[in-house]
Formats: sequence, C-alpha cells, structure tokens
Amino acid sequence: MEKTANPAPLGLLGFGMTTVLLNLHNAGIIPLSAMILAMGAMVGGAAQVMAGLLEFRRGNTFATTAFTAYGAFWISLVLILILPRTGLADKPDDLAMGWYLLLWGVFTAFMTLGTWRSNRVLQFVFASLTVLFALLVLHKWVDTETSKTFGHIAGWEGIICGSSAIYLGMAEVVNEQFGRTVLPIGERTA
Repeated sequence: MEKTANPAPLGLLGFGMTTVLLNLHNAGIIPLSAMILAMGAMVGGAAQVMAGLLEFRRGNTFATTAFTAYGAFWISLVLILILPRTGLADKPDDLAMGWYLLLWGVFTAFMTLGTWRSNRVLQFVFASLTVLFALLVLHKWVDTETSKTFGHIAGWEGIICGSSAIYLGMAEVVNEQFGRTVLPIGERTA
C-alpha cells in the first residue's frame, strides 16, 4: 500500500495561525488589515480545504469535514468583510453576523463530539472553538458596552484556541519526524 503524508498538520496550522491573527485583532492588539484577510483566504481557507481533500483520500471523514468546512468558513468570512467594501454586497448587521457565528458554533459543538475518541489536545481545540463561537455571538448580540468586553474576552480565548491548534499541528510533525512522542498530545489508550 502506498504511504501518504499526514495532511492534518497543514490544516491545523492553517486554522491555528489564522485564528491567532484574527483574535489578536479581536483582543485589541492589532488592527484588522490586509494581512489578516490574506491569511484568512489563503492559509485559513485554501490550505485547510486542501488538507481536507487530502484527508478524503485517506478515508478520514472527520478530518475531511472539519478542514474543508473551516476552510470554507475562513473564505466566507473574508468575503463577508471584503464584499461590502467593493459595493458588491451590503455589510451584514450584528444580528445577522450573530446568526452566522451561531450556526458555526452549533456545527463546532457537534464536531466536538467527534473528538471524544481522539487525543486530548484535539478535544481542547474543538471545545475551546465552541466557546469562542459562543463568545463571538454574545459580542454581536449584547449591548454596545458589554459587547466590547465579550469581544476582548473572545480575542484572548481565540488566541488560546488557535495556539492549541498550532501546538497540535507541530506535535504531529515533530513526533512523526522523531518516530516517538516528543510533544505530548494526550493520546487515548482505549
């Protein structure tokens, strides 16, 4: 049988690095700029979609669904931010963005169930992403002053979530290269 490379690190790093960058903005540390949008389209979007398609070839339904869906999330988010500036579409209001984020949060909560038989770090990535979407919904749906607080909390929580995905992606690369566990990920034994 032909040995294929593990595409999961590409997807995890694409998700993680883009999530950290966007949430540095949400936490108020850096402005929203072309850098974040380009990273969202290419690394968060295109690289994750590629990883998902490669996982399809390996027969991994969970990873195929996760990477292609979240890749599409990043591409759609970039379009939501860019299209109104081009005049091709109206900017969604906070109520609409809250619904968009809520749907992604529900999807993520169900995907979290799929991690229960996986390693602990992947469980943390998905559980913390579910929390992140909940905080972002609150950021869009509560009054202005409280909204700002939820936005900053979401930013810091998103940095943690994205960092955990970066760690898992790098752990998979490093552990495979060394042929042993160098960076622990909390493997399930049963």
